[in-house]
Amino acid sequence: MSEIKIPTRNEIPQNDKWDLSQLFKSDAEWEAELEKIQPLSLEIEAFKGKLGESAENLLAAITKLSEMSQISELVGHYAFLLSAGDAGESAYQEKKSRYIMAASAADARLSFLTPEIQAIPEEKITTWIEDKKFDDYRIWLKKLLRLKPYILSEKEERILALQSESSRTADKAFSMLTDVDMDFGTVKTAQGEIPLSHSSYSMLLENQDRQVRETAYHQFYKGFDGHKNTIAALYEGSVNQDIFEARSRGYSSARAMALFPDKVPESVYDNLIAAVRESLPTLHRYYDLRRRVLGLDKLRHYDVYVPLVSSVKTSIPYEEAVEILRQALAPLGKEYTDTLCGGLLGGWCDRYENKGKDSGAFSSGGFVGYPYILLNYKKDVLRDLYTMAHEGGHSMHSYYSSRSNPFMQYDYTIFEAEVASTFNEQLVFQYLLDKAETQEMKAYLLANRASDILATLYRQTMFAEFEMKTHQLVESGTPLSVDTLRATYRQLLVDYFGPTMEFEEVSDLEGLRIPHFYRAFYVYKYATGISASLALARRVTEGGEKERKDYFAFLKSGGSRYPIEALRVAGVDMESSEPVRAALKTFEELVNQLETVLLS
Repeated sequence: MSEIKIPTRNEIPQNDKWDLSQLFKSDAEWEAELEKIQPLSLEIEAFKGKLGESAENLLAAITKLSEMSQISELVGHYAFLLSAGDAGESAYQEKKSRYIMAASAADARLSFLTPEIQAIPEEKITTWIEDKKFDDYRIWLKKLLRLKPYILSEKEERILALQSESSRTADKAFSMLTDVDMDFGTVKTAQGEIPLSHSSYSMLLENQDRQVRETAYHQFYKGFDGHKNTIAALYEGSVNQDIFEARSRGYSSARAMALFPDKVPESVYDNLIAAVRESLPTLHRYYDLRRRVLGLDKLRHYDVYVPLVSSVKTSIPYEEAVEILRQALAPLGKEYTDTLCGGLLGGWCDRYENKGKDSGAFSSGGFVGYPYILLNYKKDVLRDLYTMAHEGGHSMHSYYSSRSNPFMQYDYTIFEAEVASTFNEQLVFQYLLDKAETQEMKAYLLANRASDILATLYRQTMFAEFEMKTHQLVESGTPLSVDTLRATYRQLLVDYFGPTMEFEEVSDLEGLRIPHFYRAFYVYKYATGISASLALARRVTEGGEKERKDYFAFLKSGGSRYPIEALRVAGVDMESSEPVRAALKTFEELVNQLETVLLS
């Protein structure tokens, strides 16, 4: 068997790499802009103690802040993308480090800004910002002022700021322990011994050989079992930190603090969990279908990721994949598809793997330049076509946001971010399903789509419910012992997987290995995001020009509205449970089709 050689960055043709000249044409240009950050921060600092004296002072300071922030974003974006393309290049790492140092120094110098703006009497600042001169900054200021009830005195804010680095200790220790210090050994497969790690674990659970899956599962959780008390203590520390900050600022709970900046009512979180729980019989039916298709008496926890349909053979070169996107996304109009496909072929995208390049994929759009996309595209992996559509959705969202808003209000929230990306995935799925020529391909597409929705809607909701329960336990005075954490997570496993599943003694240790839990109360946004996107995809494809224009109004909103309001403009009300129920109905339809295709 010949070894597959991964090329170096220099061996990748220029046309297959992103065109960063849209940001800077030379290192000298980058250096010149980097040098502007410090003097601009000093100019802003000169307004310290004077912001409340006049509207002119406030406007001048914010105008300078906008100028400095744009330069800082541009400089940092360039350094980040260089490093993402080749982390082994020391010059790129040096650029990244120099930017971080400059930006951190500026942030420290300007720490007075937010408290001082919020200290301006409400009557005074409300009148000031209605002036036309504040048009580019009004929304940003209003969002800042909304946080005022939870901002402490300057001295107290300084204490919290000084504590911010140590507050990440639990997260950092968890990462070091699970990613670096823990050794999971190797697993024997038909292809040879494979080192067991977080990334290979996922791959091994997709292995068709059940013995390989079982071995990988038990070996992996043996590592967590050996460190369960330490990890439980780290997670308890993270939860305690969340609650400490919430109580310090006067929020009713840690969850309330997490949802407040996006103006998301806690009822949205509760409605999500309630709707998903009502739909659990459909999920249980899916797992029983999985059991029958795999020919098992009992489904085990290590059986839930193996593909129901063996991967079909496909070969879709990059350029052909772009054209598939052009056809699949046609309901969004020619301007959208021409812009995206032109970008994918013309400098937006870093297409293929090279040594030192970031794994996976991402979209990274700034206010200036292209909304860049990093891929590691492989023509024989159909999933990579979906990834292209997904990241393309993010980039087009950034494209419209940056061109429709001033800098201080162009960036959208995580709550909105997953809508445009999963919207595109749904359109690509439907296009491929309509074009499927064989029953095998149809079954493959249906199985993969059901798996994707399950992972994003059901599983993330289960995670969200676990976070809610653990924080509520501590807030009510119950410490998070390892036994309490395991019992709480095991009950969720039983509820969500249903009677088809037979769990292992170590299955509830899964709750101790999820890194998302160290950044609490954001995983629910994946579930709400896919719910909104499925509703909007159906609305646009079954509607007319008005529905398409409504969707584009959302893409162009940027940060000009709170996320619930922006999605309402698009035609979906996330304060209602209806979009979630509709998404769950879509999953049920997929299960029905899978039963017909796989069991007939």
